Amino acid sequence: MPTTGYLKRLTRRLTEDLGDADAVEIAEESRASGAQRAAECCRGDEVTMHGELRSVETCSRAAKVGVKAEFFDGSDTVMLKWLGRNRIPGIEPGRKITVRGRLAEHDGTKLIYNPYYELQGPDDE
Repeated sequence: MPTTGYLKRLTRRLTEDLGDADAVEIAEESRASGAQRAAECCRGDEVTMHGELRSVETCSRAAKVGVKAEFFDGSDTVMLKWLGRNRIPGIEPGRKITVRGRLAEHDGTKLIYNPYYELQGPDDE
């Protein structure tokens, strides 16, 4: 009977949406790390979350607006904003990261200004 369970899991993985599969994997990693789920956090909470950077925007040196990144932990998206920086080494799309800071909200979007962060993965050595 173990083959039946294996075949069900394999069939599910082959037929499910890649975005859904990615979200499940990220959510499992986040849960295993003991981090909080973004979907369960509210404005004003001091949070520690683990997830992946989906996109990163940098600005020119003259603009000094900062670096913005879309963080996803498998449950919700949080914008990360580092003010006064035009680039941060290691902050790039697809990178796994653990962030810590106070959760804010602007126009219905969750965000953390100047979060503490720890890069995860092979490039953090």
